[in-house]
Amino acid sequence: MDDRTRAAAAQALLDAYGGTPVPPLSETYPAMTVEDAYAVQGLQLESWKAAGRVVKGHKVGLTARVMQRQLGVDQPDYGQLTDTMLLTEGQPLRMRDFIAPRVEPEIAFVLGRDLTGPGVSVVDAIRAVEFVLPALEIIDSRIADWRIGLVDTIADNASSGAVVLGSRPVALGAMDLRLTGCVLSVDGEIRATGAGGAVLGSPVHALAWLANTVGPHGITLEAGQVVIPGSLTAAQPIRPGGVVSARFAGLGTLTTRMERDA
Repeated sequence: MDDRTRAAAAQALLDAYGGTPVPPLSETYPAMTVEDAYAVQGLQLESWKAAGRVVKGHKVGLTARVMQRQLGVDQPDYGQLTDTMLLTEGQPLRMRDFIAPRVEPEIAFVLGRDLTGPGVSVVDAIRAVEFVLPALEIIDSRIADWRIGLVDTIADNASSGAVVLGSRPVALGAMDLRLTGCVLSVDGEIRATGAGGAVLGSPVHALAWLANTVGPHGITLEAGQVVIPGSLTAAQPIRPGGVVSARFAGLGTLTTRMERDA
């Protein structure tokens, strides 16, 4: 893809935030590569930054083996989190801000020191974490009907929507993230269960992978930023008026609600 075509793809996704999704980019631009897709993601990020938004963190997606098999890939992808995407428990989730939202429970890392790859080890990643928080990621797709392939989700900022963060910090050393279990309930009904081991064997592995992947592109994971490393369970749809609750072993329970449009 040339620069003009990448810019057109990025603008199509930016326009889709108005509520009207676009056809799969992999169909509109069949020659799109992973490199093209990250470039399209980057163009959107530059547009957001020009509008005053600030990068406050990063996300890792496609960490579950089942999702990798579904999309025919053997590694995760990543996206960026801006200040407008990070919410605290109790802040409203508004249906009009999303197209087809789904929810995933995650263990969020808050960094106490910078991580710059390549060469970041798991030990380096552990030392960089100041504390962890329970989190609910609201994923969304600007691609119609979630008909996504790898380049579609990468270009669409790894299907980011919003992240609801808990307010009870827990030291990383107080937990074994591999064995940290989670029960995800929607409207009072248990919909999914899982554990941290579903995230590349441990969420810390996803953090190290991210630092080593973005480092060669001049991106540092900075102290104070939030990194969400991937879901402990399968994503679940959330409807207007729906209440989602995730109970994490050792982290407590985090609840959010999708408000109906006025």
